Amino acid sequence: MSVNEHVQAKPSPALRPYVAGYSGYRQKAAAGTVHRGLPSPYLTLILTLDEPLVILAHPDRRQAPGSYDTLLGGLHLRPALIRNGAAQSGIQVTVLPLGCRALFGMPAGELGHLDVDCAQVLGDRVTQRLRAAIRAESSWPRRFAALDAALAGLIDHDRRVHPDVGYAFDRVLDSGGTVTARQLAAEVGWSDRHLTNRFRAETGLGLKEAARVTRFDRARRRLRPGARLADIAAATGYYDQAHLAREFTALAGVTATRWLADEFDFVQARAASAEDAY
Repeated sequence: MSVNEHVQAKPSPALRPYVAGYSGYRQKAAAGTVHRGLPSPYLTLILTLDEPLVILAHPDRRQAPGSYDTLLGGLHLRPALIRNGAAQSGIQVTVLPLGCRALFGMPAGELGHLDVDCAQVLGDRVTQRLRAAIRAESSWPRRFAALDAALAGLIDHDRRVHPDVGYAFDRVLDSGGTVTARQLAAEVGWSDRHLTNRFRAETGLGLKEAARVTRFDRARRRLRPGARLADIAAATGYYDQAHLAREFTALAGVTATRWLADEFDFVQARAASAEDAY
């Protein structure tokens, strides 16, 4: 696989409570190869510039494979399997689950483990306007600016997440997934069960699941050729190397070594990224 271009950008200050970042990509790949969209603590919005995104298997395997010009994916615990075409390009938007209400008019929990055509959420007219905004531009900075303006126009500040749920999600992220449900419940003054249920309804994952995915996400971003799995495990809150190895296989569907070999070009292109979910 050859990754020709991978460009990242931050959203405008007005969007930063809702969007973590943008990743523009243009790549060529050998026909028949598969990219794994791994679990992460972020939702994924993908707007293609040319060829559609082909999902061979969704995180929820009950969903039929599909082809998408635009895709909105919720939080999940299994990898999506994406077919690499001869040429693909587009922009991936990393959306904070707490921003789903303001941008899309629904809690992220309604998208848990699902991939949907963005038009199912925003309608055809708005979705086509988003895609047209980036296709009309000829450079990544201009595409990012156009998308930034289009997304800012969707924000409804009256669609708010309960502050205690927002606090719990921020703590999960800030702790790298090491904070426990019991700690969070004590901090907000709710029972473990009540907080977990409210958290799942808002984000699509329970507290323990969100912490698990966040910890995994931190670990896999540190994975590089030559990196020691034991060192990564120690730095990201795992008991030991074996614990991380088991979790990697459970959440990625392959071993860390196999994933790194299969996704080497993606890892190299996104080495410093905190904005790639799929």
